Amino acid sequence: MSNSTRVSLSDKSKLHVEHLTPAIGSVLSAPIEELVAGLHSEEIVDLLEQRGVVVFRDLDLTDEQQMAFTQTLGESEKGTKITKITMDPLENPNADYIKGAFYWHIDGTMSEVPIFASVMSAKRLSPTGGNTEFSNTYAAFDALSDEEKATVEKLQVVHMLEAAQRYVNPEPSYETLSSWQEFEPNTLPLLWKHRSGRKSLVLGSTASHIEGMGLREGTALLTKLRSWATQDQFVYSHKWQLGDLVIWDNTGTMHRATPYPLDCGRLMYRTQVAGFEPFA
Repeated sequence: MSNSTRVSLSDKSKLHVEHLTPAIGSVLSAPIEELVAGLHSEEIVDLLEQRGVVVFRDLDLTDEQQMAFTQTLGESEKGTKITKITMDPLENPNADYIKGAFYWHIDGTMSEVPIFASVMSAKRLSPTGGNTEFSNTYAAFDALSDEEKATVEKLQVVHMLEAAQRYVNPEPSYETLSSWQEFEPNTLPLLWKHRSGRKSLVLGSTASHIEGMGLREGTALLTKLRSWATQDQFVYSHKWQLGDLVIWDNTGTMHRATPYPLDCGRLMYRTQVAGFEPFA
């Protein structure tokens, strides 16, 4: 890792963190048994909230270890279930639906309380592409001008599943469109004012339009902000290796997968930490 910074998490901690970029992403290392026992969970969550993404190399966790580790970080979303992230329809009946993962998004924008964090491990890799990219939406807001901050602070955005799915399927059948529209639109603030006092942008592929603003003007603003938030200075692109475990703070980042051959068998195992803070 070039141009990285190595710092101690705390005076009492035996862990060290290596920053991957100035704005987002850090690497930690610790014995599996200590992670599963939750000995470092508080420090990991603190670092996750500061840096957005935490990477562990060469862990190669079993399913049981990944589920146990996830539970040390908070209440597990969907109990102890592991979700297989793959485009193989034999392993994932929702393979067509998750093609939306190729576009910048935040998980849970159709809910009032999004998940806090995702924990993902690499099981099979793509021969080309298949990175996961993360954007720090805290840092992106902080870097806006005062005038731009004042503008986004008062706006509300309508999020729709249909908006995200049209990236993948721009000419759906009527039946497909009807299935998308079974999910009610969800209006969220463009700026999330967290209980911590920090503020982050709420963007991504589900963002359909801005309330009270003309479609052309609103689309232009959403596109401008997404382009701003996904500049290199705010982004970490993770090139997967077998055995990697990556955690990201879903409340302060966007993410996407980079393109890869859909028939390559790429397989990730994902567990999630339940959310505790509504959009506000």
